[in-house]
Amino acid sequence: MEDYIQFSAKTKSEAITKACIELGVSSDQLEIQVISEGSNGFFGIGSKPAVIKVRKIELVSEEEEMKEIVETVKLDSFKEETPVEEKKPEPVKPVKKETKEPKAVSEKPRQPKPVKEKVVKEKQPREPKEIKEKPVREKAAKPVKPAKPVEIITDPEEIKEVENRARIFLSEVFASMNLGEVEITSKYNTTDGSLEVDFEGEDMGILIGKRGQTLDSLQYLTSLVVNKGKSNYIRVKLDTEDYRKRRKETLENLARGIAYKVRKTRKPVILEPMNPYERRIIHSALQGNKFVETVSEGEEPYRHVVVKLKRN
Repeated sequence: MEDYIQFSAKTKSEAITKACIELGVSSDQLEIQVISEGSNGFFGIGSKPAVIKVRKIELVSEEEEMKEIVETVKLDSFKEETPVEEKKPEPVKPVKKETKEPKAVSEKPRQPKPVKEKVVKEKQPREPKEIKEKPVREKAAKPVKPAKPVEIITDPEEIKEVENRARIFLSEVFASMNLGEVEITSKYNTTDGSLEVDFEGEDMGILIGKRGQTLDSLQYLTSLVVNKGKSNYIRVKLDTEDYRKRRKETLENLARGIAYKVRKTRKPVILEPMNPYERRIIHSALQGNKFVETVSEGEEPYRHVVVKLKRN
C-alpha cells in the first residue's frame, strides 16, 4: 500500500483536482482524507487553505482487467449475433371424446324430438363512418427578441468612456468589500470587440470564489453596467491571477484523464455541474477524440457533462 501524499489549495475541490492531475488518475481511484476544509476568512483576512491527504487505491492488475474487458466484449457480441430461435408451434393433440355408457332402455323408447334448423343470417359489415377532421390550430410563434449586434468600437473617446465605466464600478465594489488596494487594468480588444479587465491585489481568492462563481457573477454585473444604454453589445472578460488560463488547463487535463478512463473501463463518467464556459472547454478538449464523446445533461445550475464511449 502506498503512503499518503499531502496536497493543499484554496478549496477542497481544487486540492482534489490537483492531486488527480499530479498522480494521473481520476478521483474515484484515490483514497482521500480531508485534513482541513479551508476557509475564506472575513473579507480575505485569516483565510486558510484546504489540506488533504491522498493515496492510490490498489486496483486489479492490467492483465486481469483486460481479460474482463475482452470477456465482456465477447459476451456482448455473442448476444448480438446469436439468432433467436423461433418457437415451433406445438402439434394440437386430438381431444378424445368420452363415451358414456348408455343407460338402461325402458320398454317404451322415447321418440327423438324434431330438431329445428336455425338459419344464421350473415351480418353485413357496417359502413365506416366518415371521420370529420378537426381543424388544427397553429400556435402563433413567439417573437424572438433580436440580440444586440457586436460591433467593433473605433472611436477612442467611446473606448475610454467604456473602460472608465468598468473601472469606476469595480473600484466601488472593492471599496465596499474592504479589499484594500486593488490595481485595475483594462484593455479594449479591437479584434473581437471585447473589454478585457484584470485586477491584482494581496488576496484575490475571495473574488474568484468556488470554481470561479464569484468572478463570473462580478463579470455579469460589470457587463450590465458597461452595456447600459448602448446600441451595440460589448463583451466583458474579468480575470485575476491568470485564473481563467489556469482553470482551462486544469479542465483540459481532467478531460483527457476521464477519456482514458472511459476508454479503458467502457463505462460512462458523469462530471460535476459546471457553468456553460467550463462545459465548452470539456467539449472542445475531447471533440477530436476517436473513442469517446461528450454530451451535456440536466438543467441549470446542475447541468453537467457526461463522457461516454462512442458507438461504432
